[in-house]
Amino acid sequence: MASWGERLAGVRGVLLDISGVLYDGSKDGGVPIPGSVEAVARLKRSQLKVRFCTNDSQNSRGDLVGLLRRHGFDISEGEVTAPAPAASLILKERGLRPHLLIQDGVRSEFDQIDTSNPNCVVIADAGESFSYQNMNEAFRVLMDLESPVLISLGKGRYYKETSGLMLDVGAYMKALEYACGIEAEVVGKPSPEYFQSALKELGVEAHEAIMIGDDIVGDVGGAQRCGMRALQVRTGKFRPSDERHPDVKADGYVDNLAEAVDLLLQHADK
Repeated sequence: MASWGERLAGVRGVLLDISGVLYDGSKDGGVPIPGSVEAVARLKRSQLKVRFCTNDSQNSRGDLVGLLRRHGFDISEGEVTAPAPAASLILKERGLRPHLLIQDGVRSEFDQIDTSNPNCVVIADAGESFSYQNMNEAFRVLMDLESPVLISLGKGRYYKETSGLMLDVGAYMKALEYACGIEAEVVGKPSPEYFQSALKELGVEAHEAIMIGDDIVGDVGGAQRCGMRALQVRTGKFRPSDERHPDVKADGYVDNLAEAVDLLLQHADK
């Protein structure tokens, strides 16, 4: 593999995943990953542009930012690309009225959306709300539509909380795809449109940006397909087998965000 200097040369912007990179979540708010608060602060004091790019669909963007600020992170709503606000905009633009299979924590993102007589289904990480009854209701809505539309906020397989690994929205999205014979539209990583939106907000070209995440497929693979570089941290949902993934190879593997920032500040934008 090329030297770190070669791999990180010319980087001007950094996209940071949140869950598993900045902190590990839990029902009581979770805990920051050691060194991550100061690592974000160091990045933001540098010449590099920084944006946060998350697939969190349990919380509104405002609630997520409030939680991170209480943990000590320097972060504002305007710096976060999140799937729920993006999906809300898509619904408005296309005149879609969703049946929402989501957690109450993110429902405020859809307050301005007409949900009467639904003509699509929006599915997010609904946690305990992924009951048979609720999944079957979403299935029936889709099956009753002449041209069913299923919008999924991300397609992750699992993520990590302090209590251990948690099944993510992708498993439930796949169940509805299979049952209805349709393909979901994904709003969130690894969707190219999602990364391109984050890059536009960041103000750099893809070849000048690097993604730092814990998901080898959603973060690393998704970013690389858009022409970005990507580092995988060995925190969060990282599994040792990720470094031997058959299809995706990160531009580098680091123990945590602090190590990634050390390397970036030493070698990037050179």
